[in-house]
Amino acid sequence: MISHKDQLNTQYDVIIVGAGAAGLSAAIQADDTGACPVIFESMPGVKGNSIKASAGMNASQTKFQQAQGIEDSHSLFYEETLAGGNRTNDVELLSYFVEESPKAVDWLDSMDITLSSLTTTGGMSVKRTHRPSDGSAIGGYLMKGLMRIVEERGIPLFTSAEVIRLSTSEDSNLINGVYVAIDRQGENLVRARAVVIATGGFGSNYKKIEEVAPDLVKLITTNHEGSLGSGIDMVKAVGGSIRDLDQIQIHPTVHQRSRFLLTEAIRGEGAILISLSGKRFVNEMDRRDVVSHAIINCPEQKAFLIFDEQLKERVPAVGFYESKDMVLKAETLYGLADQIGVPKEVLAATITEWNQAVAYGTDDLFERTTAMEHPIQTGSFYAIEVAPGIHHTMGGVRINTRSEVIDEDGRKISGLYAAGETCGGLHGENRIGGNAIAETIVFGRQAGKQAAEYVQKSAGDYGF
Repeated sequence: MISHKDQLNTQYDVIIVGAGAAGLSAAIQADDTGACPVIFESMPGVKGNSIKASAGMNASQTKFQQAQGIEDSHSLFYEETLAGGNRTNDVELLSYFVEESPKAVDWLDSMDITLSSLTTTGGMSVKRTHRPSDGSAIGGYLMKGLMRIVEERGIPLFTSAEVIRLSTSEDSNLINGVYVAIDRQGENLVRARAVVIATGGFGSNYKKIEEVAPDLVKLITTNHEGSLGSGIDMVKAVGGSIRDLDQIQIHPTVHQRSRFLLTEAIRGEGAILISLSGKRFVNEMDRRDVVSHAIINCPEQKAFLIFDEQLKERVPAVGFYESKDMVLKAETLYGLADQIGVPKEVLAATITEWNQAVAYGTDDLFERTTAMEHPIQTGSFYAIEVAPGIHHTMGGVRINTRSEVIDEDGRKISGLYAAGETCGGLHGENRIGGNAIAETIVFGRQAGKQAAEYVQKSAGDYGF
């Protein structure tokens, strides 16, 4: 990993701003396509929101689904994502995203980043959320794998490299580089034939959040400290179109003290949510916005995830949560009820009722239809206190299916591409769990490919 100013070249083929999953995918794909990329990451290390991802990566009609006898289709994936976004999704982006999703899984697998374990997230009717083979959280595994490829190929990556603004040619809006400060040592103009913006969203920028969604500023955020929306601002400054900034997703299961998001795989493997009354109050596998608002409508505005020893074995992330002192444990349901402060008999009755629903495959109370394969019956028993938190900013830069940034007049900005949470439109008004990582890989690859091909086609016309 490069971080010294004296090793910085003055010109590259493609500059990638941001070293999350979208940026690393763009760099690897640009390299695959024959370009020489460089990555600038503003933080001291490579982490971002991608490394915090826990659920998995959604994709349809994959070889891993087929191997496990899971029937799925692109049309079902498309329709469930469209319904999840209240049918406000950009349908062109969504169509491309769905069609490319199995290719993205295969691309990762070709680099020994294998996502063969399958689960379900809220809003999905079949198992299409792909995880590492041991069922662990995807974020660290994916980022470690992508970084391994970047390092093996010798793709330069500068950390503590804050891109201040984009550079454009004097006589046109042609993007021709960036101004970057390495280790806060003044600005350097670095030229490039194409630039990919992959800086993520603005989920840690409460000033921006207050401007577009003031009702959310009271909530904690799951986002890392670098999620400030800098890439969105840079694109806007050169005339790029910005969309849907008020569409901010809150996630229902956030541990408030640690600010850790609890993987949706816990509910996807059979956990239930109870209020302090000891009763269920929602279909746990409904969309994130629905479940979040159901928790907010509880008198205490919090809830408990309840599960058993067998689920803990199916979801390795639970062991990590235990190491962070987030999990309450008891050998009996009565003991667990005492720990979390709910009526013993009510909790026991809730679990009995749930287990009967699992046995019959019918949830008469809340019409849950997925993640009902496993009863809660094997001690020890566990609870994690959760409440909603700001999780994902679904608005951002307007792009087309080629990951080209679009200006206010609907025209592409030559040499400028974007991918990942920096962009808006794909998710509409609500994001389905597992679609964010898929977005970073699908559109990160596309941005890298298109940027590299643009470089090859525009030789001699760089605007500098």
